[in-house]
Amino acid sequence: MKDGIALIDYGAGNLQSVANALKAAGADNVKVSSDPEIVRRAERVVLPGVGAFAACSKALHAVPGMVDALQRKVLQEGAPFLGICVGMQLMATRGVEHGVHKGLGWIPGEVLPIVVTDPKIKVPHMGWNDVAPMKHRDGAELIDRGEAYFLHSYHFVPEEGRHIAAITDHGGAITAAVARDNLLGLQFHPEKSQRYGIDLLERWLMWNP
Repeated sequence: MKDGIALIDYGAGNLQSVANALKAAGADNVKVSSDPEIVRRAERVVLPGVGAFAACSKALHAVPGMVDALQRKVLQEGAPFLGICVGMQLMATRGVEHGVHKGLGWIPGEVLPIVVTDPKIKVPHMGWNDVAPMKHRDGAELIDRGEAYFLHSYHFVPEEGRHIAAITDHGGAITAAVARDNLLGLQFHPEKSQRYGIDLLERWLMWNP
C-alpha cells in the first residue's frame, strides 16, 4: 500500500521548513524519515539538500539501503520525485565541488561552479531572482514565471537542453529547474519562496506524470 510523501532525512536538509511548506500546500501525510521502507511505501518522494555536493552525496549513500530504495521507487515504479537545491544537483551524473563525486545519474550532466565575469555579480547566487519556465519541456507546466529564493555557488549543467525546465539569470543563464518523466528538480528553495513556492508545491502534489 502506498502511503503519503517520503521526505528524505540524510542529515543534509532543512527538513522542517520543507515539511511545513508541503503541509501548507495541502499535503496531509508527510513522513520525514531515513528509513528506506518509508520510501518503498510512499506515493511521492522529496529529496532536500543544503551544503556541498560532496558532503550531501556521501551522506545520502551512507544511509543503508536508501539509494537502492530511491532507484526502485522513483526510476522503476515511477513515483513523482522532487529534488530541492543540492537534492536537485544530486540528480546529475557528477559534481565537482571539493573533488569529483558521483551523483545519482538520473539526468545526465555535471554540477559546476558558477563563473561570472562581471565583478558586480556575486557568488554565491543568493536571494530572490526571476524564474523563467522553458515552454513545452517536461516539467515546465509545473513552473510559473515569477521570483524564487536561491542560495548556491554551483549549478547543474545538463548534457541535453531538453532537460532544463526553467532558467534564471545570474551573470548569464543558469538552470533553475530540471525535469524528465516523473522527475523534477529545483535549484531554488520553494519552502523559502513564499506564495510562489507554495503554489508550485501545490501543483507538484497534483502532478501525475
